[in-house]
Amino acid sequence: MSLHPVLQPYADAWTHSVEAISELVQPLVEGEWNRRTPCPGWSVRDIVSHVIGMDCEALGDPRPIHSLPRDLFHVTNDHQRYMEMQVDVRRHHTAPEMTSELEYTVIRRNRQLRNESRDPGAKVRGPLGTEITLEESMRYRAFDIWVHEQDLRAALGRPGDLDSPGAHVARDYLLDALPRVVAEKADAPRSSAIVFDVHGPVEFLRTIRVDIQGRGTLETAPALGPAASLTLDWETYVRLACGRTTPEAVADRVKTDGDPDLSAAILRNFPVTQ
Repeated sequence: MSLHPVLQPYADAWTHSVEAISELVQPLVEGEWNRRTPCPGWSVRDIVSHVIGMDCEALGDPRPIHSLPRDLFHVTNDHQRYMEMQVDVRRHHTAPEMTSELEYTVIRRNRQLRNESRDPGAKVRGPLGTEITLEESMRYRAFDIWVHEQDLRAALGRPGDLDSPGAHVARDYLLDALPRVVAEKADAPRSSAIVFDVHGPVEFLRTIRVDIQGRGTLETAPALGPAASLTLDWETYVRLACGRTTPEAVADRVKTDGDPDLSAAILRNFPVTQ
């Protein structure tokens, strides 16, 4: 195996999730591909199209030349337009076309990962023509595909894999975004601490400390007398952080203590996906 040890966890997480997705969609009949998912505006077919499209881009395939319709109301920014291209171009594909393309893409991607010898810092193509490191690309693919596996499980009534390798990649990815959510987006008071207590298949206790300059940092040490604390289960945390639900819809699953306005501002600004 030539894959760099830093990249191996991301490859393992991607493999686990993409195999789960293949297993979920293989037996679906045509009508089931049109089921709505928690991902705004996307059906089961759209999620699988996105998975195929992003892995084709990781393989270096050219992006499709395609004009998006003007009535896609869930598409509101350049990032979403970029992502929608690979989805909309497959909207009329049949179930056998979808499963066969997914299978072929997974075979090609597995071969690429087996032969991957580049350094984690090597530059690769990112969204919207950006350049990112190979490590950033693989980490995001592992996070993204696990989140979409959960979208499919919700749509198809097949819960599971909340503690899979991809779940742990997602935990770290979402925690890295938490200081910005609390300190910048929710504008938490300076010299304050906010505690997050998450339970379930993935458990953690983390503190965001906001310094005198208003910068947030993530800490594992608990805080005494925090300005606010939020207690919730892992699945709810993911759904909120990925914009799959609203604070109002899961109010019974989130316990807050301390400053209610600050807690509300944090939950209102919790989504970190675009």
